[in-house]
Amino acid sequence: MRPYLLHSGHLLLPTFGVLAAVGLMAALTLSLRTAAIIGIDSDKLWNAGLFTLLSAFALSRLLLIAANLHDFLAYPILLLMVPSLSATGILLTILATTIYLRLRHLPLLDTLDAWAPCATLIWAFLALAHFAEGTDAGLPTTLSWGIAIPPSATRLHPVALYAAIAAALLTLFLLRRLPHRRHPGDTVALALALSGTAQFLLTFVRQPFPDSSLLDPIQWIALGMIALAGLILLLQPRKLVTHAV
Repeated sequence: MRPYLLHSGHLLLPTFGVLAAVGLMAALTLSLRTAAIIGIDSDKLWNAGLFTLLSAFALSRLLLIAANLHDFLAYPILLLMVPSLSATGILLTILATTIYLRLRHLPLLDTLDAWAPCATLIWAFLALAHFAEGTDAGLPTTLSWGIAIPPSATRLHPVALYAAIAAALLTLFLLRRLPHRRHPGDTVALALALSGTAQFLLTFVRQPFPDSSLLDPIQWIALGMIALAGLILLLQPRKLVTHAV
């Protein structure tokens, strides 16, 4: 486990932050290729992706400050370093991005199709980041590839590594399928269904959430992703996509 790439005195360079930043830049770069495959303006898609990332960061921080104003006034830098992407922040980001896409005349389903492999690429990098810092622990295992997270000597399933492999394979699969989509929304629906299924299956080797009822939160989210995929397929326009010869 290597939680810091650089640790010198008060200078800390967290591995998670570096891998997350590299993943975001890689996803934005990949969007230039997927935009060309879909047939939409690559500059517009790059700007939309950048807007979405900045909106998620800004809105999550504003919500964090609003909920902890007293702490922010006392320790502003420390509070802003706290991870703060919440369900409310995600919903507000989705709303802001939807408005932005309409203003920029970017078709929603085509844009989501172009972003689908980019999103799974980000997932791969974030999973690697969790693996590097030793979080997202799995259940105990006797398999040879199990890892021990200090100070414990118990070998655990490397769930984060499983997730990184699944996300990388899914990214490659979506890139191969993208040029052959038949309707707008096909690729993002496929990405949601497969990602949700992978996340649901990973929960069987991941340490369960405390006080969870029938299903834990990740399983509910996974089922929601699969349901959303079905909804997209039901409501998508039946317009066939024409492919360039």
